[in-house]
Amino acid sequence: MPDALSARRLSRRGLLAAGGAATLATLLAACGTGDAPKPATGNGGGPWSFTDDRGRKVEAPARPTRVVAFTGVAAALIDFGLDKQLVGVFGETKRADGTADPQAGDLNVEGVEILGNVWGEFSLEKYAALRPELLVTHMYDPDALWYVPDESKDKILPLAPSVAVTTARVPMTKPIERYAALAESLGADLSAKKVTDAKARFDAAAEAVRQAVKANPGIKVMACSGSPDLFYVSNPKVSTDLMYFAELGVDIVVPTKLEAGDYFEALSWESAGKFPADLILLDNRSTALQAKDLTAKPTWQQLPAVKANQVSAWDAVPRFSYAGSAPLLENLATAIRNAKKVS
Repeated sequence: MPDALSARRLSRRGLLAAGGAATLATLLAACGTGDAPKPATGNGGGPWSFTDDRGRKVEAPARPTRVVAFTGVAAALIDFGLDKQLVGVFGETKRADGTADPQAGDLNVEGVEILGNVWGEFSLEKYAALRPELLVTHMYDPDALWYVPDESKDKILPLAPSVAVTTARVPMTKPIERYAALAESLGADLSAKKVTDAKARFDAAAEAVRQAVKANPGIKVMACSGSPDLFYVSNPKVSTDLMYFAELGVDIVVPTKLEAGDYFEALSWESAGKFPADLILLDNRSTALQAKDLTAKPTWQQLPAVKANQVSAWDAVPRFSYAGSAPLLENLATAIRNAKKVS
């Protein structure tokens, strides 16, 4: 789901200090804001094209070899077999202690340029210096490029072609398939054992969820995020992973008074018990309060699922690859299998 908490709590920051304006102007002039990327050499192919989920056919004289992507996208493309093509990322990549954010997956966070590590950060200067040939990110709403700041997108997007993949209002398998197709177009071998093994694990995990639901019927699941002032209940009719979980038979709470975009219902903490649930999936991102942070909220402590210790971590922005998503399904299957009816 889109980062409602980030949108509400994090102010978008200025990307460049005034002192860097001259340097940026030089870099932009060198890149040529209206020019197509120069053909990469030695990639063994001719003209390249890919039609993204905006319906736009993105074309280049040769297969792009300098790709910049949202961190979770980069990690998914690596899962499908890309590697050195990824030169830059944006979005949560490193934790405060310098270790890789879980979203980064198998991405070598020391081997790429990090253009921004939080919502609203995207260094245009660093981006231009990378000589990008392709920009890739999620698209939760039409034409809205995830983590590409609105206030600077008109300077960012002319520097390289961009690909957007829909990550809302479709089941999770759809963006996984789309990122697989993109990776293949960029040179990944989807028949490689690493990829086929991950697909087999994903399929087995999906079946494990189906069987867990059959073995333990009636378990009501609620996916949510916590902030200091509000409790967000996510909508399985919009969130792509929750939509897929529902397809597998999981009974997920559907909020009734939705905010703009229909992604969630925002409840006051006094109303946190509005929807009965036996199992809670709690947003595990750094932008959301975690279970240990919520102990000071009396209404959280009173939720039947919390009392029963039936709270499981939820990757609200999953890694859209078979390798990235299989563990989510495995954990969900285990949580449902072990849950008791408490609501």
